Amino acid sequence: MGDTGGRTTTPSVPQEPTPMPRLAFYALAVCVLSVAAAVVSFVQGSWLGIVWVLLAGISSNMAWYYVRRSRDRGRSVTG
Repeated sequence: MGDTGGRTTTPSVPQEPTPMPRLAFYALAVCVLSVAAAVVSFVQGSWLGIVWVLLAGISSNMAWYYVRRSRDRGRSVTG
């Protein structure tokens, strides 16, 4: 019924980092490809590269979001 005072402690085991979530990996791939497309567009003299730069920014933010969300879910303790 009551606490007997004897506490068992588990040894602290360092947690392994969680692998990168799939959506973050895809967003990162889109970011890299859109940066490459922007470079090619600007080298060819096309102003369409601006659209590729904007897409790179959006996909970069998405990748960070999914990585942070995965990291935060790994830290939360549900019981």
